Amino acid sequence: MGKVWILMVFVLVGVVGIVEGARKHPSSGRRIHTLFSVECQNYFDWQTVGLMNSYRKAKHPGPITRLLSCTDEEKNKYKGMHLAPTFEVPSMSRHPKTGDWYPAINKPAGVVHWLKHSKEAKNVDWVVILDADMIIRGPIIPWELGAEKGRPVAAYYGYLIGCDNILAKLHTKHPELCDKVGGLLAFHIDDLRVFAPLWLSKTEEVREDTVHWATNITGDIYGKGWISEMYGYSFGAAEVGLRHKINDNLMIYPGYVPREGIEPILLHYGLPFSVGNWSFNKLAHHDDGIVYECNQLFPEPPYPKEVRQLELDPNRRRGLFLSLECINIINEGLLLQHAANGCPKPTWSKYLSFLKSKAYAELTQPKYVNPATLQMMEDIKEEHVDDGAGKPHPKIHTIFSTECTPYFDWQTVGLMHSFRRSGQPGNITRLLSCSDEDLRQYKGHDLAPTHYVPSMSRHPLTGDWYPAINKPAAVLHWLNHVNIDAEFIVILDADMILRGPITPWEFKAARSHPVSTPYDYLIGCDNELAKLHTSHPEACDKVGGVIIMHIDDLRKFAMLWLHKTEEVRADRAHYARNITGDIYESGWISEMYGYSFGAAELKLRHTINNEILIYPGYVPVPSVNYRVFHYGLRFSVGNWSFDKADWRNVDMVNKCWAKFPDPPDSSPIDLANNEDLQRDLLSIECAKTLNEALNLHHQKRCSSNNSLSTSKEDKKEENGVSRVNSIDANDDSVSNNISTNQSEESANARKDEMPSSFRFWVIFLWAFSGVGFLVVIFVVYSGHRRRGTRLKHGRRRRSLHTGFMETNSRDRHSRGVDVPL
Repeated sequence: MGKVWILMVFVLVGVVGIVEGARKHPSSGRRIHTLFSVECQNYFDWQTVGLMNSYRKAKHPGPITRLLSCTDEEKNKYKGMHLAPTFEVPSMSRHPKTGDWYPAINKPAGVVHWLKHSKEAKNVDWVVILDADMIIRGPIIPWELGAEKGRPVAAYYGYLIGCDNILAKLHTKHPELCDKVGGLLAFHIDDLRVFAPLWLSKTEEVREDTVHWATNITGDIYGKGWISEMYGYSFGAAEVGLRHKINDNLMIYPGYVPREGIEPILLHYGLPFSVGNWSFNKLAHHDDGIVYECNQLFPEPPYPKEVRQLELDPNRRRGLFLSLECINIINEGLLLQHAANGCPKPTWSKYLSFLKSKAYAELTQPKYVNPATLQMMEDIKEEHVDDGAGKPHPKIHTIFSTECTPYFDWQTVGLMHSFRRSGQPGNITRLLSCSDEDLRQYKGHDLAPTHYVPSMSRHPLTGDWYPAINKPAAVLHWLNHVNIDAEFIVILDADMILRGPITPWEFKAARSHPVSTPYDYLIGCDNELAKLHTSHPEACDKVGGVIIMHIDDLRKFAMLWLHKTEEVRADRAHYARNITGDIYESGWISEMYGYSFGAAELKLRHTINNEILIYPGYVPVPSVNYRVFHYGLRFSVGNWSFDKADWRNVDMVNKCWAKFPDPPDSSPIDLANNEDLQRDLLSIECAKTLNEALNLHHQKRCSSNNSLSTSKEDKKEENGVSRVNSIDANDDSVSNNISTNQSEESANARKDEMPSSFRFWVIFLWAFSGVGFLVVIFVVYSGHRRRGTRLKHGRRRRSLHTGFMETNSRDRHSRGVDVPL
């Protein structure tokens, strides 16, 4: 019997192990291979050490291969062949046919070479492609991420604006299939074999198209065609009809704050990042031989305890911990590599002790994706199409800043008219900055829902006359005096006309990632001005005009916006045009720099979208549906022109039937040049909208004898002034009818988890029943054999033990029957 029970235990252990393995890895047998591309340089060697250390710590499945692109000369001097499993690839940094120097092309060229010449490529089902400057935090399993044959998974690269304009139309037959993706790529091998050659050829094609390297076409901030390989990827995939499942949660840049509930499994340290006074920029270590210099590490970052004291907000603190994790894993990898290189044991230090501690091991243990992290952007888009299904849109509120002058009144009339017909969701509030004297004489209280703000045109401390400062001052006052229940705030200027809705869900605004429009003339972001006025000049974005920002970010940022505006305005020594880009050299755009420097101070990195706003008079990009006219500059159609500055002192609102000179009709415009035609049509639309707004305003306000009703207006003025001292504390009285059913979401999550649990117990019970059946057969068979043997010993012995044998036999049979099935 002892042998029986031992056998049963072994079988059970084996079955449980198999079942448990099947539960944890339901797709076991699917072979994964990970690739990353590098060159024979110190710069890539320390990145390789960091990536390989993270690969081991994260327990990422399957082999990993470094695609190493080297010239023969470089290879002869190269010391790092031992740093990772390596497949050598001929270098294409200098193109063999064109002579073009473009090292980024080695990535697609390396993948193509690996597919053609590697034996490993013949024994794999799924390929994960990463960049060297990445840290893996947990297993990247393609099918668990949602990848399918014909539907690879990729991270979102929203700045690839060439997918939306002429660039895609020039370089792929299917521009509508162009996906803005990159970074993390998870492919089925069959798709990769078809696609990879096109990735390479399209990269060559885009790289040769120097005519379309401009920033406003590609989104490349340098305008040098450096991201041609990324477009080669997107255009090649579009050419073969590969549509990606796009995920904006799996990968994060250190320095960014993850969305609540999201657990990214990949860190991409392609941008500078900092924690307190400590910072790291990979470009500062381009020639660093730190891999081969014994016991040399990158500067140690703050410790977790210091970060907990530095940042109280739990989610922002989580973002800082990701930055620490990134650099610590690189440094840990360097320590291990130094030991492998035969370096002497390093001198003890607090930092080395931390890297070897249990606390550090717990902080860097493998991370696993959760349902929120796996949510694809296409799923989010579907929710936005149907408000009745899934999570509703966040609530938004639009604000704009004005003063108590006729100049801003006619602009307010134009903006409010366009707001009503644009379909812009949520409420709108005019932030009206007035002195007490101006307010007593002001007649335009009813032109828009209004929040009244003390004027700062004349600075209360310095006496400086600078009305533009009212914008940040008004936003700060509004935040501090109104109960705001909106999640996102859209900030506009008064001299704008809305043509359509501007929403955070369409333009991908998120917490810590506001959206804005390009103000490329803010050259102070690139020179000493930024270095003087922000701790993070590298984070300075040239943006303005339209801003979409999360309310939490705005609350932290508004005070900095105001203070940095004061600071730049006071810096008269740097008003020069070659420093600021201000053509008047008068510091007039100090408020714009106050915005950029304040955002940089908090490291709020903007998604810069050049398809939201257009200046009338500019040639539009074909097929772009601009949402805003910004008529801040003079524009013309033929001999007709309009400049808002010409109407600074003209009362267009209180003078009945006043209007601007009508623009020419669209019919006589020369149709020969389509670009000029589209430009002129937009200019005409802007001017006509302003006159239409004024006409509707006068229809409401003016009597039949073309005069204003004075008594009625005086009454409105009195009511308006009284509102200054009794501002409604809840400025968001009209809701977006939004509700969030968290319990329903939780129920759905539990529902999603049930099938895998159910399958596990079915398999377990099936296996256990099989074991039980085998045990019964074994016991019965053994009993029969023993009983037959005993019969041979004669009747006498059997008669002496009959009672015992019968009882024992019955017991055995009963135990066999009672084994659970």
